[in-house]
Amino acid sequence: MIVLIDITQAINQNAMLFYIKRLLKILLGIFIFILLIQRSTYPTYIPHNAVSVMVIEHKFDTITWEIEALWDKASYMIAGHHHFMDQPTQVEFVRAYLADVATVQQLERQLDQLFSDNPNADLSELDRQRQTLRADLFQRQATAEAILESQISSVLAEQGFGVFGQIIPPVSMRFTQMPNLLVVSPRDRIQRQIEIALNPLTLPERAQIERQVESLGGLSALIVPLGGMALYPAMIQETADLTRAVEVFAHEWVHHYFFMFPLGLNYFVDTGGGQEAMMINETVADIFGREIAEMVLARYYPQPSATHTTVYTQDEPPIPFDYGATMHETRVNVDQIMGRIGRLNAHNATLHPLDDRALIAKNQAEIDALTVKVERYMEHRRQIFWQNGYRIVKINQAFFAFYGGYQGGIAGIGGADPIGGAVRDIRTMSDSLYTFIVRLRSITTRGELLAVRDRLLGEDIE
Repeated sequence: MIVLIDITQAINQNAMLFYIKRLLKILLGIFIFILLIQRSTYPTYIPHNAVSVMVIEHKFDTITWEIEALWDKASYMIAGHHHFMDQPTQVEFVRAYLADVATVQQLERQLDQLFSDNPNADLSELDRQRQTLRADLFQRQATAEAILESQISSVLAEQGFGVFGQIIPPVSMRFTQMPNLLVVSPRDRIQRQIEIALNPLTLPERAQIERQVESLGGLSALIVPLGGMALYPAMIQETADLTRAVEVFAHEWVHHYFFMFPLGLNYFVDTGGGQEAMMINETVADIFGREIAEMVLARYYPQPSATHTTVYTQDEPPIPFDYGATMHETRVNVDQIMGRIGRLNAHNATLHPLDDRALIAKNQAEIDALTVKVERYMEHRRQIFWQNGYRIVKINQAFFAFYGGYQGGIAGIGGADPIGGAVRDIRTMSDSLYTFIVRLRSITTRGELLAVRDRLLGEDIE
C-alpha cells in the first residue's frame, strides 16, 4: 500500500512538473512575442508585403517542391541503376528520354489547341496517350538526370573542379515545370526590389497580376519565365533540347559552387551601385554554362542536337536588324533618363521638407514627367523589336532590372555597364575555365571586377 502511495505521489509530481514547464514555455513565448512585435497589423505599406499579399494565391510552394525533390533524389541513390549502364547505353537513354519529352510536349500543345478550337471535342484518347507517356517519363526521369549529372561531373573534374576526385558541391538537378518569377522594380530606378516565385501562369494571368502590382503606385512589374533556379537540387525547366538542358545544369551548378565564396554569399547584397555581385554571378554563370555544355556535347553527344533557342526569337529576324546594337542603344538611352531621375531624387533628399517644399515639388514634377517619358520610349522600342521578329511582350524598368543581370547572354542588355565586357575580358585572359572561376569567385563589386581586369591587361602588355 505504501509503495502504491509513493508511486502515485511520484506520478503526480511528474505531471505537475510537466504542466509547470509547459506553462513557463507558453509564458516565455508570449513575452518574446510582445517584446518583438512592432505593429498591431501587418505592415502592407511596405511594398514587398503589399505585393506578397496581392499574389498570395499564386505563390509557388518552394518548400513542398524541395522536400519532394530531395526524397526523389534520395530514393534514386538507393535504387538507381545508371551506374550499371555503359556509356553508349547512357547516351541512348538520354536521347530517347528527351525525344519522348518532345513528343509529350507536342501532345500537350495539340490538346490545348484542339480545346481552344472546340471546348466540347472528345479529347480523351489524346489525353490518355499524354498521361501514359507522362507516367513513363516520370519513371525514367531520375535516371536521365543522374546520367547528365554524371557526365557534367566528369567534365568538371577534368577542368580542375574535383576535390580528391569528387565534385563539391555534387551536381544535383531536377527537371520540373518551372515557376514564373514576379520581378518588381521602382519606377524611378532600375532595381530588382522584389522577386516572388509564382505558379506557372498564362499570359492573360501574368498581365493581370502585373497591372494589379503596378496599381499600388510607383512600381514597375514583369513576370518572367525561368530556365532554372539554384535550389538544391537545382530546379531545371523540362526541355527536349539537349544543349539547353546541359547548359542550364552547368549554369545552376556554378551558382551552387559560388555559395561557398564571397561572390555567392553576397548575391543579394546591394552595394549602392546595384546588386553588383548578382550581376557578376549571373554573367559568369552564362559563360560557364555555355562552355561546359560545349564540352559535354563534344565528348558524349557528338551528333547534332537540338538548337538552343531563347524566348526572344520565335521568328527569324531580318538580316539588316541588329538586335544587340538596338538593345544596347535602348538601354543606354533609358539609363541616361533614369540617371537624371536619380539625381533629382538625390537632390530632394538633401532638401528640408518644409523650407524647400516648393523646390521639392518642382523636382518631383520633373521626375514624374521623365518617368512617363522613359516608359513611353521603352514601349516604342519594344514595338521595334516586335516588328523585327522578337516577340518581347513588355519592356519596362523591371525588364532591365532582371535581364540586365545576365550580361553574358543577351546582347546589349547591359547598355554601358562594364560588367559584361569585363567578365568576358577576364575569360579571354584566363588560360582555363577553372582559372577564370577562381579569379572571379571572391569578387563582389563592379570596382573589384574592373581592377582585376585592368591588372590582367597590364600583365599582358608587359
